[in-house]
Amino acid sequence: MAALRILAVFAHPDDEVFCCGGTLAKYVAGGAQATILTATRGEAGQIRDASVATRATLGQVREAELRRAAATLGVQRIDLLDHIDGTLRDLDRAALTDEVAAEIEAVNPDVVITFGADGAYGHPDHITIGEVATAAFLGRPGGPRGRLFHSHFPRSCLLLLDRLSHWLVELNERFRGPEDFARVFSLFARETSALGYATDEIELGWFPPGVSIIEQGEPGTSLYLLLSGHADVFQDQDAGPRTYIRRMGPGEFFGEIALARHTLRTAHVVAVDSVTCMVFSPGVATLYAGRGTASNLDPVEPGLRGPNAAPGRGGLGAPGARDTATTVIDVSGFLDRKIEAIAAHRTQYPIDPSMFPKWMLREMMGREHFVRVHPPVVPEDTLVG
Repeated sequence: MAALRILAVFAHPDDEVFCCGGTLAKYVAGGAQATILTATRGEAGQIRDASVATRATLGQVREAELRRAAATLGVQRIDLLDHIDGTLRDLDRAALTDEVAAEIEAVNPDVVITFGADGAYGHPDHITIGEVATAAFLGRPGGPRGRLFHSHFPRSCLLLLDRLSHWLVELNERFRGPEDFARVFSLFARETSALGYATDEIELGWFPPGVSIIEQGEPGTSLYLLLSGHADVFQDQDAGPRTYIRRMGPGEFFGEIALARHTLRTAHVVAVDSVTCMVFSPGVATLYAGRGTASNLDPVEPGLRGPNAAPGRGGLGAPGARDTATTVIDVSGFLDRKIEAIAAHRTQYPIDPSMFPKWMLREMMGREHFVRVHPPVVPEDTLVG
């Protein structure tokens, strides 16, 4: 019996990992032949690690990163179209469709995976390549053959602040991330939130020296990750002077106790010098929200994410997170490969996978979601039925 042939068609290096990296690893391990077609080298992307690329070398470096990531996943073949990052929607649509169609005919895949109409989060290149790949597949001579899937990112009800606060409280000793943890975690959190893996509102907060970042007795609605600067922790006693507890530095979380226990804040946190924090909240803060007693603002309930919360709770692996996906692939057994492949894209994600709790990665990325476009399908959990 011939090996299953899978073709993944995307716009940039790294698209493949987030959209279907675990699925590719899983099926290749089962004997499938996988090809990734990437339309650009991603030369317009950010440079999040200046030690590995410059603007002049970024395209070349990202191509090399793509090949390393593909090797990690077990993908046997990489093909690249020679287009410029950020220009796909301005290209001749028929010519671009012909290029992708030629790749489809050359690979003759049983399964094609590409972006859906939303492009994951609205990126014009993502939308264009998804439309083009879909048109090329459906327009094959003699009619479409095989299956076409659109990558899908359902809006999760997972709140990182909820899960992290419980995890932090349950640790036997206070967590302080290793060197560079704050920078790496902030990049990871923003990217995963953009893709809908988590639904926290994330913002950067700047606090000048002497400012109370949180106050004892106020409701706990946000979790803080200290990115730079230092902050002191104090407690007010029922009677007597304020007590100094400790000093915190970059890589430390605070605010988790009130969130995990659904109580008011148990201490003050005051900026010592200029402090920058990543602030995780369940929804967008209002301009009129006060501080102080619970009558001003109720503590967040676990799993809620603000006024537009979807029913249910849990990460992408949770039963309530299917949304419009027709096909949900359990990739938890290949999660290490997926995260290693993400880390291979170092210009974009200079992460150390060992920094992150395994439960968090598993809950956020343990399943990959797709919408089967052709032929129509009822909900399933396999690419080949």
